[in-house]
Amino acid sequence: MTYQVNLERIKQDIYTLSRFGYNAEDQGVYRPGFSDADMKARFWFLAQLEALGLDARMDGAANVIGRFGPPDAKALLIGSHLDSVPAGGIFDGVLGVVAGLECIRVLKENDAPLKYAVEVVATSEEEGRFGGMLGAEALTGKLTMDRLERAADRSGELLRDAMARCQLPYHLAMEAARDPDTLIGFLELHIEQGPVLEQTHHTIGVVEGISGVFKWLIELKGKADHAGTAPMNLRSDAFTGVADFAHEISRIIDEEGTDRSRLTIGSLELKPGFAHTVPGLSKFTLVGRDMSEEVMQNLANACRKVLSAIARKHRLRFEYEEMSWLAPRPCSPSMMQLLEKHARKLGFRTLVMPSGAGHDAQFFADITPTGLLFIPSVGGVSHAPDEWSHWHDVEKGCQVLFNSALELVT
Repeated sequence: MTYQVNLERIKQDIYTLSRFGYNAEDQGVYRPGFSDADMKARFWFLAQLEALGLDARMDGAANVIGRFGPPDAKALLIGSHLDSVPAGGIFDGVLGVVAGLECIRVLKENDAPLKYAVEVVATSEEEGRFGGMLGAEALTGKLTMDRLERAADRSGELLRDAMARCQLPYHLAMEAARDPDTLIGFLELHIEQGPVLEQTHHTIGVVEGISGVFKWLIELKGKADHAGTAPMNLRSDAFTGVADFAHEISRIIDEEGTDRSRLTIGSLELKPGFAHTVPGLSKFTLVGRDMSEEVMQNLANACRKVLSAIARKHRLRFEYEEMSWLAPRPCSPSMMQLLEKHARKLGFRTLVMPSGAGHDAQFFADITPTGLLFIPSVGGVSHAPDEWSHWHDVEKGCQVLFNSALELVT
């Protein structure tokens, strides 16, 4: 028997979730982890699971989980995240959550005979308000009490205080870990967030692995001075150090990286931050990515050497803190084969590809067979109000996900 996903139902759920945190001024979605909008979206989703008659709950890390199938059976997890970046789009994360719910709906309404249970998971705090991937870390047993107690957002608010405001005692997040022996796998459907599928005219991307990521917080310390009286050749201008380093990024990648390497200065703060004052301090982030941890290490070493040399040249002091280091994670070959098989069976042009962006799947890959599926992003746009994926691609991605899940659980 052929089961079909219901696109109209999927669209309705995605549009409904887009209203939580919607900003009419820039048309972006503002739903950072543990914000009011985020929690409202979670409780709405929990209500949908309960209305469907599922065994539904929110765990101590604010992951929302709905289970369908034999009570004592192992489970296939399907899901993604509900939080968003500031001024984000409507598909990122949400697509994977709604697709998981749709898989359960179709199984339930067709009374499919299940050997294993299916659980839809809406993970928490994936986008990075407090470092990111919190829900997936908790579910996979990677979360530490030290992280729970020390993590803070850019404004200085502590994660534990934000959780307390949501009536979530932070220590209970440690109890969210799943026993790997109770799972048969994890599947995630996501928009690509890049231009490759669209430009190569592929409908489905089967992800072979998720790029490793390191994040540094860097300070170049010089001397603030009067912009009119300080001679150019005697300045310790902290911004010139950043500018010089930015010009070196392409060379570093050419010499130490690969075509999959990325180095990005994503945010920059200058102090004192006054138009008529030479900056005495530049504080900026550097994020590096590659599919090889060895290459990541080579990139990091090269960045350190270049920044040290630039600091000496401009009479600056170079300091940095490594905020995070996530090693690359390969997806399960068996899951890749399964997803590719069903995509091709449906006649969809399919590309096996890496993921340059981080996803919840990278944590689940450590404890259970994991597969990650992409659909095209129009123009390669994501993390912006004009993020879009065509509904026909959404339907195709959900159908591949469902057919793959069906084979695993029946």
